Amino acid sequence: MSTERLIYLPLGGAGEIGMNAYVYGYGKPGKERLILVDLGVAFPDMDSTPGVDLIMPDMTWLQERADQLEGIFITHAHEDHIGGVAHMYGKLNVPIYARSFTANIARRKMKEHGHPEDAVRTVSAWPEVTKLGPFSIGVVPISHSVPESGGMVIDSPAGRVLHSGDFKTDPTPIVGEPFDPVVWTELSKGGVQALMCDSTNVFSPNPGRSELELGPEITKLVQDAKGMVVATTFASNVARVKTLAEAGERAGRSVVLLGRAMQRMVEASVETGVLTDFPSVVSPEEATQMPRENVMLLVTGSQGERRAASAQLARGKYRGLQLKEGDLFLFSSKTIPGNEKGVIGIMNQLSEKGVDVVDDSSGLYHVSGHANRPDLETLHDLVKPKMLIPMHGEHRHLREHARLGISKGMASAVVVNGMMMDLTGETPVVAEYVDTGRTYLDGTVKIGAMDGVVRDRIRMALNGHVVVTVILDEEDAPLGEPWCDVKGLPETGRSKGGLVEVLEADLDQFLKRSNKKTLRDDDKLEDGLRRVARQTSQNEIGKKPEVTVVVSRMR
Repeated sequence: MSTERLIYLPLGGAGEIGMNAYVYGYGKPGKERLILVDLGVAFPDMDSTPGVDLIMPDMTWLQERADQLEGIFITHAHEDHIGGVAHMYGKLNVPIYARSFTANIARRKMKEHGHPEDAVRTVSAWPEVTKLGPFSIGVVPISHSVPESGGMVIDSPAGRVLHSGDFKTDPTPIVGEPFDPVVWTELSKGGVQALMCDSTNVFSPNPGRSELELGPEITKLVQDAKGMVVATTFASNVARVKTLAEAGERAGRSVVLLGRAMQRMVEASVETGVLTDFPSVVSPEEATQMPRENVMLLVTGSQGERRAASAQLARGKYRGLQLKEGDLFLFSSKTIPGNEKGVIGIMNQLSEKGVDVVDDSSGLYHVSGHANRPDLETLHDLVKPKMLIPMHGEHRHLREHARLGISKGMASAVVVNGMMMDLTGETPVVAEYVDTGRTYLDGTVKIGAMDGVVRDRIRMALNGHVVVTVILDEEDAPLGEPWCDVKGLPETGRSKGGLVEVLEADLDQFLKRSNKKTLRDDDKLEDGLRRVARQTSQNEIGKKPEVTVVVSRMR
């Protein structure tokens, strides 16, 4: 009996939306040769990750086994699948494989971070395969909301695994390849050991709609608009960008692309040949000289991002363009859970300007890039896998998808980040548990989620900050009174006196009561001053702030 095994280990993307990173391995336990499918990011919010720029999966486990890693495959160019590649490349240092459009985006990212662009290798669609260690890997065209998305065929001595990636069963996606049931049937004829399957829309009961259905409705909306029209969507949804641009063109409007991501995606699409016949565009400067009713802006920021074009237009001017009463702003997108506050804030700012805001509540101006429940069942029925492993979803999505698989006679399991599964047998079995977590990009530095930096930032945001400064002379006696600097705290408290004055008085009393032993010991002195400052603040304003104590000695 073979002691080698086939393993699957999600480091991100299983039990959450975003940060997709899935490890596959084959070999003797602990010595498996490994490949990584996707390396994405998630985006921060001011409540739980203030000041953070990006969130990535903690790759420590894989970094410690970098000598076992054969390569990284990227299924498509969405940030939650490709956004971490350039950030983590220096730690993993293996080739990156992707289809032409995705490879183009990956090379741009690598160049921005000073990594070699030739580390990214372009692969053609199935039936071309790449052989890495014990694996033979192919990328199968599949429909999604970004060009050249691919599912993965991963063959090993333990059998065939199909990794769906993000997908929908759209026969007419406008840009990119349609979903082809014949291909997936052919792939599955020899038997499929496991299907790793997108779970995002498992709770959506109706079949998904095609991108092709949106054109007429969006065109009518733009033609009926009186003032300037602005539309936002995911920049990577090139098919939607094209639909919007064509609607503007049909309405006799000049089209403007606003936002670096929007321009970058259209450029990459044209360069790689996935986008043809895109309407001509004009510059923002040219648009400022045109009548408002002749202009349509396609802008970034559909998820409420503070620095994107949508937010800047909502706040005031952007690139010389300004929205006015009677203009129309279309959100041709779905708001990702967690982004609602930012999106609604922009909508309200636009409303205050007299701009008419249209969102997807009618269902006329957006279709999802992910398979709904009946579409998931379509793929299940085509593939007929021995095991179904739900991925790409929050825990509730994974659990519901696993239930669906079991009800259809497939062995299934809820597999979250850090669960290493042995897929060698008839059913998925937990092989071991791996510590996983998050890595934050904070400015230009990567920090661990447990490092305390963000935790301290949250505490300061919630409770304010006090800096206490004390000077001691050569005899360890206080030289004058202590003084305080406060941030994020009210000026007065319950005693009606100034908070700073009350703090300084109580701290001075503490110093006068302290014996020589305490005054000579920096740690004891700092602890005592911190305790007094927090207790006084609690009494005065009902909060215990973060306190920094600075002790200077005249020696």
